[in-house]
Amino acid sequence: MKVAVIGTVGVPANYGGFETLVEQLVRHNQSEDLQYAVYCSKKSYSDERWVYHGAKTEYVGLNANGIQSIPYDILSLMKAARKSDVVLILGVSGCAFLPVFRLFSKKRLVINIDGLEHRRDKWNKWARRFLKYSERQAVRYGDVIVTDNKGITDYVKNEYGKDSELIAYGGDHVLQDISEQEATEILNKYGLKANNYSLAICRIEPENNVHTILEAFSRMPDKNILFIGNWDKSAYGKEMRERYSAFPNIKIQSAVYDLRYLNALRSNCQFYLHGHSAGGTNPSLVEAMFFAKPIIAFDCIYNRESTENKANYFSSADELVKIINDMTLDFNGNASSMLEIADRRYRWETIARQYENLYNMI
Repeated sequence: MKVAVIGTVGVPANYGGFETLVEQLVRHNQSEDLQYAVYCSKKSYSDERWVYHGAKTEYVGLNANGIQSIPYDILSLMKAARKSDVVLILGVSGCAFLPVFRLFSKKRLVINIDGLEHRRDKWNKWARRFLKYSERQAVRYGDVIVTDNKGITDYVKNEYGKDSELIAYGGDHVLQDISEQEATEILNKYGLKANNYSLAICRIEPENNVHTILEAFSRMPDKNILFIGNWDKSAYGKEMRERYSAFPNIKIQSAVYDLRYLNALRSNCQFYLHGHSAGGTNPSLVEAMFFAKPIIAFDCIYNRESTENKANYFSSADELVKIINDMTLDFNGNASSMLEIADRRYRWETIARQYENLYNMI
């Protein structure tokens, strides 16, 4: 069976949840009957390779993100129609083309609709309308719809009257075998001591409650936080950095991609803070759960479902301050529950088998 994967920058994965998903699907493919073909942006890879961990790679000469993302997805879809049995579409931006696609192709479509993009604050009114339209076409024309969180599963059922398959993201790829000495050296580079700081990692966007977390720590001068993100990508990020970087207990750090650095930072923090309020199961949350650290997450259905209501939850800066300073809370129980859930639900080997079963269902 030939399965084409479209909607990502491509492989090898450099950044992004969907790119990591594809990377792990091809790495964990053990079936002789399954052949992946991953569509990649030629603009993002100077060194083209035609096979990657057993998967074929097809290159499209457009950017996968920004204004070219829609024609990029459409061109990928048209090429995939000629060469595949099943098309796995990740995200909905190119799904506006599906009514036309169905006029000339009956290829089986598996579509992961991601996390309700049309609700994100970063989009203007017209972009939200387009994304909502694309989502509607995805649900209408997809043979199987994949959702990554029960909150999204319920949304698809209530909004469109259609069942979907719940498959989350994995996170165990972040685990690295590093020595205590190396971990200490990494902490020293950031001016940190083990178990003496909180950690937050996310895209710097309003719906990730960056302002809420930073405001809470501005009121707790004796509590340290390392906040990692893409601060220069938006006016919001620049404003947050300018407003809070003067606080000595708040360390604002640009994005970190080295898994060994991230391993050291995650495994030695006191708390992991997760402010996401939109979307489904967030990859950064799932990854953090593997480090058996107490997780304090924004109080929304997606985060509660991902952590099975066993983390601690905040909805304001005041609540976050109260939680961090409340030593009567069972943070050890929180931490051990996060690891147990991650080990049971979020291993890539399990995720890969779930996708393979889907292809055989349709």
